[in-house]
Amino acid sequence: MAVRQELMSLPKTLADDVAKNLVMVANLIDEDPDQAYAYSRVALRLASRVAAVREAAGFAAYATQKYGEALAEFRAARRMTGNVDLWPVMADCERGLGRPERAMTMAGEPEVLKLDKAGQVEMRLVAAGARRDMGQIDAAIVTLQGPELGSNSVQPWTVRLRYAYADALLSAGREDEAREWFAKALEADKDGATDASDRLAALDGVQFVDVDDDDIDDDIEDGLSDDEPEHGPESGTDKS
Repeated sequence: MAVRQELMSLPKTLADDVAKNLVMVANLIDEDPDQAYAYSRVALRLASRVAAVREAAGFAAYATQKYGEALAEFRAARRMTGNVDLWPVMADCERGLGRPERAMTMAGEPEVLKLDKAGQVEMRLVAAGARRDMGQIDAAIVTLQGPELGSNSVQPWTVRLRYAYADALLSAGREDEAREWFAKALEADKDGATDASDRLAALDGVQFVDVDDDDIDDDIEDGLSDDEPEHGPESGTDKS
């Protein structure tokens, strides 16, 4: 609804064109981020003064690891709206640009206190990632700890928080604890958004072997050659 209201400031034909491109960005950003980025550039050329367009362009650039460009778009969107919701992803762009110290500085800014619970958890994830970038694995583990991590209530951030915590524990060599938290992440991961099951299996020593169709066909042929001929007894036997 907010995007639609922003587009109402444009002539109707232009607003429709921008909206179509924004829809394509949203539809493609997970499966084909490069194509989503292309659509975002079209929308940006058409309506660069619309905050929703700048935000969409930022996320498309972020998805294609163009962190400098993404940060510039997020900053522009924030200037237009005054909204702090983009603060965590802006900090993560700083990480992507190889500046984890700046991400940590942002994690301590007053803007974080204005974030909702989801935003604050996201900021914690970014801060923990920045700690790991700087080789501070123990500090990263502590950063991820908190009431949200231990809560039995499954929230949108639960899986990612538990997974990040398990991964940090594993990096610190705390395998037993890592296994416990990968299991907890898997328990909450109803949509299979992470590879927690694979990580858990690896810790348990389970190995999966990929078998392609050619291997299956070869096994079938080998099985047939070891048994009776496929079409019964050979012809030519005199039964008269």
